[in-house]
Amino acid sequence: MNLSELPPFTSAVVDQVTNIESDDPIAKRLRELGFVSGEPVRIVARGPIGADPLLVQIGFTRFALRRSEAQRVSIHLDN
Repeated sequence: MNLSELPPFTSAVVDQVTNIESDDPIAKRLRELGFVSGEPVRIVARGPIGADPLLVQIGFTRFALRRSEAQRVSIHLDN
């Protein structure tokens, strides 16, 4: 499942960030911001038009991500 598909307030864990192109600067930046394997993540809010942007919390930090950026983050539900 991708982060962009996660329902609001559902706990999940990051599996990996996937490069869309060979040298993907957005995927690299997401990794630098802490989107790495094993980190807890959840959607805190969605934008009013087309659910874009997404307010994402990873650890204690919140980021606004476009849906296209969140699609790079593979997750699994935290049980």
